Amino acid sequence: MKFNTKAIHGGQDNIDPAYGAVMPPIYQTSTYAQNKPGAHKGFEYSRSGNPTRNALEKAIASLENANYGMAFGSGIAAIDAVLKLLKPGDEVISTNHLYGGSYRLFTKIYEDFGIQFNFVEMEDTGNIEKHITAKTKLLWVETPTNPMMNIIDIVAITKIARKHSVLLAVDNTFATPYLQNPIDLGADIVMHSATKYLGGHSDVVVGLLAVKDKTLANKLYFIQKASGAIAGPQDCFLVLRGIKTLHLRMQRHCENVKDVAEFLEKHPKVEKVFWPGLKNHPNHDVAKKQMKDFGGMVSFSTRGNKQADAEKILEKLKIFTLAESLGGVESLAGHPASMTHASIPKEEREKLGIVDSLIRLSVGLEDIEDLLEDLKQAID
Repeated sequence: MKFNTKAIHGGQDNIDPAYGAVMPPIYQTSTYAQNKPGAHKGFEYSRSGNPTRNALEKAIASLENANYGMAFGSGIAAIDAVLKLLKPGDEVISTNHLYGGSYRLFTKIYEDFGIQFNFVEMEDTGNIEKHITAKTKLLWVETPTNPMMNIIDIVAITKIARKHSVLLAVDNTFATPYLQNPIDLGADIVMHSATKYLGGHSDVVVGLLAVKDKTLANKLYFIQKASGAIAGPQDCFLVLRGIKTLHLRMQRHCENVKDVAEFLEKHPKVEKVFWPGLKNHPNHDVAKKQMKDFGGMVSFSTRGNKQADAEKILEKLKIFTLAESLGGVESLAGHPASMTHASIPKEEREKLGIVDSLIRLSVGLEDIEDLLEDLKQAID
């Protein structure tokens, strides 16, 4: 199947055997009747498996060209499951440009359990190998990164991971499977906060993993069952519904953000624009090589780097909503330094370019003329 067809049918049985429902039903049940002890129809207790969740897990495996999928209660819960593959004394090399929630989980929870995290600049992949030791077990990559839109060469990092027998996990939330398939590029694990583009309507919180290797999948299924941070059937249903229009939505997100980025780049009050589709983006060529398009996210900073200026712009926006999260049909605006990345110390934030005047936009599906006019009146 081509992608657009997979978004609607991939991994799905399509017709429910009970009554012929075209959409996967919401199996809102905790347990399942058995004919005799141990004899059931594939499901016994909804923490270990649920038909609606199973449908979503098959769908994400199909979209990512993987063999196995897992659905969790949030993106952070999915990352948490990956980290539970590790043991005290193991080391993780992570991109230093990282979602604040991931950074908080790494440093405030798992460092206390004896896992060592090294945050490394990964845009130059030659910088990674010198940090690898015999204790390194996992490379954690975000691309594009949040909120600076940095691009990391997945193929190049795959070669390093294979050379040192290290797992490679890629947070593919910003790109989605429509734009980028890390498993095809050599990654072992793909993670999604399905709360964002996969759900697409800002009405659900779900995390997903996709893997190709059976042994690795079985370890993650065991962690999912044993730890219990599963996605509920109603949430899985909403993400399944969202996935069916993913290709259409992502196409419009990409079209709209291109116009927004070009508008911002020309505005005299804007100092820098961060979007991988711009030819002056440091890794534009890598993005062009590994992505179908450049995504629906853009960040920018204003001249003078004053937080007060950023706050004024955010408060004056009328169509863009000031809110956390991203990837919904509606346009959102955020201030990373005080919102999504507040858990990262100010000194570390500024090293990464997350300055006080930085604004992150999740460009939605509204008419582009209205979005540009809204930005213009707010910035002016």
